[in-house]
Amino acid sequence: MRSTYEMVRDHYAANDRRDLAGMLADLAPDVRWTEMDGFPCAGTYVGADAVVEGVFVRLGSLFDNYTFTLERLLDAGDDAIGIGNYTAVHKGTGKAMNVRVVHVWGGSGGKIRRFEQFTDTLKVAEAMG
Repeated sequence: MRSTYEMVRDHYAANDRRDLAGMLADLAPDVRWTEMDGFPCAGTYVGADAVVEGVFVRLGSLFDNYTFTLERLLDAGDDAIGIGNYTAVHKGTGKAMNVRVVHVWGGSGGKIRRFEQFTDTLKVAEAMG
């Protein structure tokens, strides 16, 4: 059985390839995906379909060239922590953003069970306003 670290590493590799199926492959059917309050798609989404619609589609509708760049991935046993940057250009304002972010992932039973994002929502809001 693959570790949480390995599943998250593979998720980020799929993200780099723009491979949605690969990004979703290790999510548990009842994954709880939480985007930080103050972020454009703030809230907790349960299940892959909710994550795709509530997060990925929403961000794609608001931003051009939305990218997460992983700087470090830390193995914390059943958890993994990804540290990096979001970059994008807001479609409405044309303003670019480059925002630090931390993702905290939790896994068990060979599946990703939870995700939580921590980021500088003020910088995101500045790009949107």
